Amino acid sequence: MKKIHLLILLLLTANISFAKIWLPSILSDNMVLQQNSNATIWGWTTSTAETIEVIGSWNGEVVKVKTYQGVWSVTLPTTRAGGPYTVIIRGHEEIVLSNVLLGEVWLCSGQSNMQWTPENGLLNAEEEIKKANYPNIRFFQVPQTKSITPQDDLVGDWTECKPETMRKFSSVAYFYGKELYQTLNVPIGLINSSWGGTPVEPWIKKELIENDEELKKAAKKLKSYEWWPGLPGNAYNGMIHPITKFNIAGVIWYQGESNRDNAFSYYKSFPLLIEFWRKEWGKELPFYFTQIAPFNYKSKTNIEAAVVRDAQLYTMLALPKTGMVVTNDIGNLKNIHPINKQEVSKRLSLWALVKTYGVKDLMFSGPIYKSMEIKKNKIVLYFDYAENGLIKKEKELREFFIAGEDQKFYPAIAKIKNNTVVVSSKKVKKPVAVRFAFSDTALPNLYNMSGLPASAFRTDDWEIDINND
Repeated sequence: MKKIHLLILLLLTANISFAKIWLPSILSDNMVLQQNSNATIWGWTTSTAETIEVIGSWNGEVVKVKTYQGVWSVTLPTTRAGGPYTVIIRGHEEIVLSNVLLGEVWLCSGQSNMQWTPENGLLNAEEEIKKANYPNIRFFQVPQTKSITPQDDLVGDWTECKPETMRKFSSVAYFYGKELYQTLNVPIGLINSSWGGTPVEPWIKKELIENDEELKKAAKKLKSYEWWPGLPGNAYNGMIHPITKFNIAGVIWYQGESNRDNAFSYYKSFPLLIEFWRKEWGKELPFYFTQIAPFNYKSKTNIEAAVVRDAQLYTMLALPKTGMVVTNDIGNLKNIHPINKQEVSKRLSLWALVKTYGVKDLMFSGPIYKSMEIKKNKIVLYFDYAENGLIKKEKELREFFIAGEDQKFYPAIAKIKNNTVVVSSKKVKKPVAVRFAFSDTALPNLYNMSGLPASAFRTDDWEIDINND
């Protein structure tokens, strides 16, 4: 009988010695947790039943949970920004996460203009790299991983911002974080999950695409390769789903160029992405995005990207807590990756600083078309975010077109009058509609008094034939 008891004791000891607790990669040393919130700390264990304790050193509060089938998760309240702190996870073994900060955490996603690093092309790159010493800005790089099923984890770790890490991280994300850090004076966590060339569909759950006939049809146009996430859900499964438990302040997004082939579906797919991600995180995340810049795609109609921009404008106007950055003055018709990422990020940060963080006395948007009024042979255009007036850069306003009931657009003479624009053409006696900067390569020059450019727009809802327009 003693031998049996000894054998049982040895087996129990062996079970304990081989037992292990582990965490997802997004929970690591150097991480930033969202301040003044409830942070989810979760993981797995080889022990079928045990109690896990989690302690944040900012207040010493102990949170406990019993594991269930090897899985555990706790809600850890965080306090105001600060650190460095430690997070202790304790069960049959102990894990200590060190150099943890509390601050503001943002997910940065999209295609190549979000992915592009200083090494890929950046204005004053070497100078900016040398200056990138901000230990309270932290980076997490999500590896480019596609999957046909939602993944629970990914590979990666948090690093401090310094020249050697910044040079290989997203330029747009870095400069956005830097703007927030310098204004708010709190630690900033930046999660970069982006993949060049991806359309929006791979970032959306497959079932949501397939349950909508229009989106399902559009998705069939997508290209797919063994090494690339061209199919619905492939990027979401591998690069977003594993981090949806990690509490964040909001999202910045730079994508759209690759949806030119199915531009009309972007009116539905882009809002769907935002609503889907908000559901995944369980809250109405602020979502600020960049309207794609002018570029010569050498398309026959020169209008596909204009439709995407219009869909982006529609999305901002349709969904709450969204904001759009206009880049029609800082693009490059010969380079789809314009190098002035600093200005893109600054404009993104203006939306966040005003709308998310309540900073006052900042103008955060360029003029956005509001309404029109027909006055004899002219059309008067009214704008939001133009209360203090409008300005033009260079002698004459460009890229205004006017049409009558025949729906034929002609170049228009456009004049600023206080905070309106008056548009006319000798070829259109009875005007009914105006389009502004409505082409792939449009380079307009209308701004508000804060120097922010006006978005492209159209006043009509006429059908557009991308192939023959």
